[in-house]
Amino acid sequence: MSPESKKLFNIIILGVAFMFMFTAFQTCGNVAQTVIRSLNSTDFHGSGYTSMAIIYGVFSASNLITPSVVAIVGPQLSMFASGLFYSMYIAVFIQPFPWSFYTASVFIGIAAAVLWTAQGNCLTINSDEHTIGRNSGIFWALLQSRSAQNNLTKAVDAFKKSFKLCVTKEMLLLSITTAYTGLELTFFSGVYGTCIGAINKFGAEEKSLIGLSGIFIGIGEILGGSLFGLLSKNNRFGRNPVVLLGILVHFIAFYLIFLNMPGDAPIAPVEGTDSSAYIKSSKEVAILCSFLLGLGDSCFNTQLLSILGFLYSEDSAPAFAIFKFVQSICAAVAFFYSNYLLLHWQLLVMVIFGFFGTISFFTVEWEAAAFVARGSDYRSI
Repeated sequence: MSPESKKLFNIIILGVAFMFMFTAFQTCGNVAQTVIRSLNSTDFHGSGYTSMAIIYGVFSASNLITPSVVAIVGPQLSMFASGLFYSMYIAVFIQPFPWSFYTASVFIGIAAAVLWTAQGNCLTINSDEHTIGRNSGIFWALLQSRSAQNNLTKAVDAFKKSFKLCVTKEMLLLSITTAYTGLELTFFSGVYGTCIGAINKFGAEEKSLIGLSGIFIGIGEILGGSLFGLLSKNNRFGRNPVVLLGILVHFIAFYLIFLNMPGDAPIAPVEGTDSSAYIKSSKEVAILCSFLLGLGDSCFNTQLLSILGFLYSEDSAPAFAIFKFVQSICAAVAFFYSNYLLLHWQLLVMVIFGFFGTISFFTVEWEAAAFVARGSDYRSI
């Protein structure tokens, strides 16, 4: 097997492994609030939103030290150990108790930071400037992701690099885009399924629609990863058109959700909500929006993967750690306010961040294009 084929094989194995792991974890995330809300009538009292807020809060803080941890332990062992903690969190749902539920949330937050830091640099190690777009798409089509471990020789050096990269112009601008992906990640992975399950007008099928929604989100993710990752070599216009498509798709989805779902759906009680939306709530529109949410998310994440791998090929571990730090802390904040904000306010927050995040991405991409025009072949990235 040639070195290039071996690297491609590594990317495929990485994507398949993450696909299996996050099939289980995303399923738990999609139904957590609905399941926990139904258990609150028993001896168990907790909140799926609070659990996810803990996970992403700990996740964000842990990303400050994970480049050093991965540099010492190594990427393979880091990903293996983190996977065990993911299994522990999923096992808690067999017989949940408040103490075990929230404790597992803390541990998986730490494990997630290590896992994604190791993964992102593994992606970078097995890519170059000509294959980073393709490999990002392959990995995203198998799942959706990023984050890093590199050939860093000293943990202290990795820690210092993370803080140095934090204040670079490009990273600050991309942080706005990353913040948006954190907010919309919270929405499609936790809030939207809860909204669907809370609408009594969907009838007896309301709970089963949560699973169907997750399937169509996944279809959108896979389609986007395939189109914008695997076909990246035929893209003569860079990354901006893909990101523009992503934000337009999301804005359409947000508008349809605003019309199709009652405002109190995210915070409805266990009995659900009988409130009316602006139009008659439609199952078909709800599932269409699931697909659009997944497609738009893949547009942003494949291009963020690509531009980070290109701009920070020499500092991939700290770069991806910062990326996950910003994304996860915004996801934690979003899960927290999801306990209180009505649907239309949550949509408005995402619209504002999505608009400015798109503008900031365009700015970095234009500067990157101008830079590589004086050197390497930008269109092949």
